[in-house]
Amino acid sequence: MRFVPIHHAVPVVVLLAGATFLSGPALAAGPDFQYVGQDDRVHGVTAPRGCVEAEGGGARAVTNGTRSAATLYEGPRCSGRALRVLRPGEVGQVRPYFASVRFSVTG
Repeated sequence: MRFVPIHHAVPVVVLLAGATFLSGPALAAGPDFQYVGQDDRVHGVTAPRGCVEAEGGGARAVTNGTRSAATLYEGPRCSGRALRVLRPGEVGQVRPYFASVRFSVTG
């Protein structure tokens, strides 16, 4: 059995921790707009623009990680009643259900 002195093992731990820290944001990056669909699965859209078909709502979460407001509509193709507007960075629920989302254009 071979003993490894602690002072040699510490730099390896520090390097591993640093590598994990540096790679964390890259691994955490995901879709800009996320919602739990009516199929109870998480769905996401990266860099959404204009009107996007998305079916979710009820007691399910919606996350607007974009830089623009997201208006959720009851009908497809952003038709029907606007149910809720989620500001950039806002998380919430939309009741009863939504079928599409329009993202405002930002400059």
